Amino acid sequence: MVFTPAWSAPRPSPRHDDQKLDRVIPSLWPVVRLSLEVSLSATLLAALLGISLAAVLALGEFRGRRACVVAINALLGLPPVVVGLILYLALSHSGPLGSLGLLFTPAAMVLAQAALATPIVASLAHRALEQAWTEFGPALRVLGATRSRALPVLLALRRRHMATAILAGFGRTVSEVGAVMIVGGNIAGHTRTMTTSIALETSMGNLEQALAIGFVLIGISIAASATLLALTDSPEGRKP
Repeated sequence: MVFTPAWSAPRPSPRHDDQKLDRVIPSLWPVVRLSLEVSLSATLLAALLGISLAAVLALGEFRGRRACVVAINALLGLPPVVVGLILYLALSHSGPLGSLGLLFTPAAMVLAQAALATPIVASLAHRALEQAWTEFGPALRVLGATRSRALPVLLALRRRHMATAILAGFGRTVSEVGAVMIVGGNIAGHTRTMTTSIALETSMGNLEQALAIGFVLIGISIAASATLLALTDSPEGRKP
């Protein structure tokens, strides 16, 4: 029996590595593009709903307001798979929204991500606006500002807090796996996102492609955070 030393075993050639990289990159960009489209759309929807709801709860006076605040904070721990299951049942052919034909489409994934991110945005924005109204509300009232007219001023004063709330929402949407896999189906070329691709490639043993997608996902998250915080902290953004 002839034993081959470990150092003499054949090693993959650089050309082989380049060929594997060439296979990874073309299949990566469509997934990245779809992930950004879905996550940014869901974040925008969550920001509109969350900040609007936060403004009503922070500045409004109505019966049950405290109960609504408690409910929003309780929804911060929504299990993604449960949200995905509820949306699946609602969007299925036998569900109340089945006629819309949204199941296994990017639109369904946007709804799932927005449902998970809205409580986060609303909770963080509510705390910031409530503190701002407590601090600056009396002065604004002396100047004759109503609650609705005071809202733009409070948003400007707490713009960094609003940016933080939106970034937290984006972090929730871009990292979502369970809900989007249920309502999207992880269909190649149609509803496959970066997170579902990572889960799929890891289960198939394609660790190189999973790591490549993971590094892109981390880079996108860091770039989005840095860009939004830089915009809110710019000289123009610091103007009253």
